[in-house]
Amino acid sequence: MAGARRGPGRATGYRERVTSRAPSPRSSGGWPVTERSALATVLGIPPLAAVALAVVLTALGVFVDVLRIGTLGVVFGIAYVVGCVLAVGWVRRRNLFGPMVQPPLLVAVLVPVIVLLVGKTGPGLTETVLMIGAPLVNGFPIMAVATGLTLLIGLLRLIVQRTGPNDAVSRLGRLGVRGRDRDLPEEDEDEEDEPRVSGRRGSVGARGAGRTSGSPRRS
Repeated sequence: MAGARRGPGRATGYRERVTSRAPSPRSSGGWPVTERSALATVLGIPPLAAVALAVVLTALGVFVDVLRIGTLGVVFGIAYVVGCVLAVGWVRRRNLFGPMVQPPLLVAVLVPVIVLLVGKTGPGLTETVLMIGAPLVNGFPIMAVATGLTLLIGLLRLIVQRTGPNDAVSRLGRLGVRGRDRDLPEEDEDEEDEPRVSGRRGSVGARGAGRTSGSPRRS
């Protein structure tokens, strides 16, 4: 009898624990916010896959342009921008940091390596440095464009795809509100203290005048 009574109680307690758990945040259908890509109906990919996608496309663009013209050109620009934008737009919402900061790192690492492996470097150190530095200088404008686009898409996803009251955007908002509320009472207290001090001074002056008028004059 005791064993028969415990069974339904355990099942009921389990159902209560399951139903009381907070569900994964969803907005307007689709995958959970933390797992989705920039599109609600598309599941995001892991951060390593997103970084690998940008690395492969960027390396392919550098390789083709170095073999074709000896420096960075149109092929690199298209492959590089597309890879960075796809990475930050396709990665999971909770893994945005890596794809957002990777564009400068890709150029700084992949360009020298591929130039040294594929390009025709000079016999001296100066020629080698110039051979590596020229593509980096030529690729700086497109790197700035890709970095700006990546940061813009990442920030928009952070703002639009809110994960709940404890995400980074909500915490920043609460810190701003707390700082503003912390300053307001100090101003109110200063304004309230001034009438109190002036009232005390007035009462002390009135008492002094009363004592002076009430005291008998000595001849």
